Amino acid sequence: MKYARRLVAGSLAAGALALSLTGCGDGAAPTERLGPKPKATQGASDAPASSPSAPAPAPAAGGAADEAYRKWGLTGPVEYAPRPAQKPQIPKAGPGKVPVVDRIPVAADDKVVFLTFDDGAEKDPEFLKMAADLKLPISMFLTDSVASSDHGHFEKLRDNGSGSTVNNHTLTHPNLRTLSYEAQKQQICGQQDRLEQRFGQRPPLFRPPFGNYNDDTLRAASECGVSSLVLWRVSMQINNFQYAEGSALKPGDIILAHFRGPAELKGATETQMTTRMLQRIQEQGYRIGRLEDYL
Repeated sequence: MKYARRLVAGSLAAGALALSLTGCGDGAAPTERLGPKPKATQGASDAPASSPSAPAPAPAAGGAADEAYRKWGLTGPVEYAPRPAQKPQIPKAGPGKVPVVDRIPVAADDKVVFLTFDDGAEKDPEFLKMAADLKLPISMFLTDSVASSDHGHFEKLRDNGSGSTVNNHTLTHPNLRTLSYEAQKQQICGQQDRLEQRFGQRPPLFRPPFGNYNDDTLRAASECGVSSLVLWRVSMQINNFQYAEGSALKPGDIILAHFRGPAELKGATETQMTTRMLQRIQEQGYRIGRLEDYL
């Protein structure tokens, strides 16, 4: 029964991603600028971090400066959920596999959601300022073929005091269900190696491109040192959310967004899209948690 529930949850989450990538509603264009991997260089962008940064504590409510929310178009401060006293119980995975998580199992009255951003195609300096001003705890899932052209951008986002983290979204963003076990392992372990080399530690979380995975993915991720495969139930478009079920946020929802710019957001900037996302979260009375504090 538990296995069946996980399959249903994975299907719902994959459906949410399909919507987010096909440009339904006011969504972004499906192109992700996931082109050929740039040649590695010895420049500052790819220099190893001097030492791994210890995860920052979850931001306290009201931690951002009072004027920050007004600066970024919000009518009130962003509210943050503190680190839970005890992590929720995540369903166990089968032997040699990682668990699949698409919603954090929190209490029904615990109105907390989690911000995740994928790929790394857009590297907007204004977004760095916004995330630092508001102390947004973001779980980044980076794809090497686009993020590696400026790893320093994401290092700044990680190190801004918000507790943001860097995680794995494969080397080149393929549909993993079309690949053999060995090819999947190369995609996942290869990105684990790249991110460890650049950021100083092996990411604990992995997100498969398009939300597509199979048993080989779960086994390969485990072999590569991943602790959880993370999906989502809600995806942010340009102006509004798309939901895998219902028409509103639910406690524990993992929200998918992308590092995207005007070319994919029909002229909107990454900061404008994020302001609208935060507005929707506030309108529904939710706080933002740090995903890694719950997994």
